[in-house]
Amino acid sequence: MAEKDDYLLDLLVDLGFTSAEVVDKTREEAVAAGVGVVDLLVANKVIRPGDVTQAKAAQFGAEVVQLSGLKIDDDVIAIIPREVAKKYRVIPLFKAEGKVAVAIADPSDLNTLDSLHHLLNSDIELRVASEPDIEAALTKYYGSEKKSMDAGIFKDVIQELNEDNAENAASDVGVELEANDAPLIRLVNQIIVDAFKLRASDIHLEPLAKRFRLRYRIDGVMQEMKSPPKRLQAPVIARLKIQAGMVISEHRVPQDGRIQTKIGTKLIDLRVSCLPTNHGESIVMRILDKEGLKLGLTELGFLSDDRALFERLIALPDGILLVTGPTGSGKTTTLYSCLNFINRPDRKIITVEDPVEYVLAGINQVQVNDIVGFNFAMALRAILRQAPNIVMIGEIRDMETASIAINASLTGHLVFSTLHTNDAPGAVTRLVDIGVKPFLVASSTRCLMAQRLVRKICKKCIAPYDPTDLELSGLGLKRDDLKNATVQKGRGCANCNNTGHRGRMGIFEIFVVDDDARKLIYDRVPTNVLRARAREMGMRTLREDGIRKVLAGMTTPEEVIRATVGDEA
Repeated sequence: MAEKDDYLLDLLVDLGFTSAEVVDKTREEAVAAGVGVVDLLVANKVIRPGDVTQAKAAQFGAEVVQLSGLKIDDDVIAIIPREVAKKYRVIPLFKAEGKVAVAIADPSDLNTLDSLHHLLNSDIELRVASEPDIEAALTKYYGSEKKSMDAGIFKDVIQELNEDNAENAASDVGVELEANDAPLIRLVNQIIVDAFKLRASDIHLEPLAKRFRLRYRIDGVMQEMKSPPKRLQAPVIARLKIQAGMVISEHRVPQDGRIQTKIGTKLIDLRVSCLPTNHGESIVMRILDKEGLKLGLTELGFLSDDRALFERLIALPDGILLVTGPTGSGKTTTLYSCLNFINRPDRKIITVEDPVEYVLAGINQVQVNDIVGFNFAMALRAILRQAPNIVMIGEIRDMETASIAINASLTGHLVFSTLHTNDAPGAVTRLVDIGVKPFLVASSTRCLMAQRLVRKICKKCIAPYDPTDLELSGLGLKRDDLKNATVQKGRGCANCNNTGHRGRMGIFEIFVVDDDARKLIYDRVPTNVLRARAREMGMRTLREDGIRKVLAGMTTPEEVIRATVGDEA
């Protein structure tokens, strides 16, 4: 082992990753601490894990591969059984000309290569990948022990389909019969339970030309899971349509439904959407965990100064407060948090939503129903006759809703709502475009806030991180700016499914409308002029707020750059 380490250290020096002097010094420390020299060099950040991977590959004349950037087909993964892949820590890449190309973290492990040669009865072509890359790929393509149990459920369903009459399985009659079979019910339930346990916000079941793809959206990122066989597409979709109260025989038009189920002691709702596509019906289920909603402003990601400012704004007696951002940026959750903060027995709060996602105690929540003509505007007119102090509107979509909301804010009501714009000042332009008079916007608006979601660093595998020059450039930072900072990144572990991230938080752009800003709104100045005025008042941009959270070790540079790619410095 020592000889192999020495040879690897020589390679690291030859490749310019470190110097002989540093190696000699580290060797003394390693002997004293009883650890490997290479491990200590990595721990001390003298070299990176990727440098070690390159040196190992150079040692054996092998190519380095980045598994995270590859999409390996299921038939290739099937070449190496799950038990073998887990035991020997290898990932198959492709098969050609009687050879199987595999990725392995330690190319010097000749016993593993020899065993694979005999087990696969094939020559092995070697590639080298980092240990975290191998671990993530094993989880992605082979899953956990529980996922292998799912394969057993797949087999059970297929077997029963075969016994009944596989040829008729796709017909409407056959589907309805199969949708009541116990293995199929277990399979559908397992898909939902797995999504909940992995903290997914959405479940996507997508029919493609040759396969039936299953994906979960976890912390805002789509992740592909072990998918059911294509033959189970029709019965799985039928089962979900039955549960969601949809018309099972209707395949031509979109349908919406709702499933309520219990996982352990938790009651969760799933908002189900069914959409006809070229290769069958696509199902998307939005998971709403009523008990899991975090309603504290701190949990949302507000730093102490922004939290104090925002708490003061939402305690105002009247006016309108708008939260803006694209779909999926956490606007509704922020509004619920505001209502929870100001919900007191001496205040009457009414919301109008489409749909009501979470039930809040002590608040009157109204759901619109377009089928009977009960839209946002009609609901707003009705609830204002209920003498509320505070009104929350799920979304301002048209002139009528915007006009009623603004008039309500001018007549002694505090109004919360959301709007789809890219930044905070852009909300003014959006309201004027809808048809609201500029003087009404100027008179009623108290605060405009834009937000995005970034992934938090996993607390179990968090570690100090030295940002690359490219990341610093993207954030507009210099090395000197990191002197008193705590930049960190997750290494990847079982707790975060080897992503290095667990959970999400917001980054915010808060524009408090003062008298000068009101005059600019009244004068219909362009958004860039209004934005410049907001910056003069001290408004931080989304990127600037994100940078604060990077320097505080709450998220990573990569996340902030991704979430604010269109943000102006």
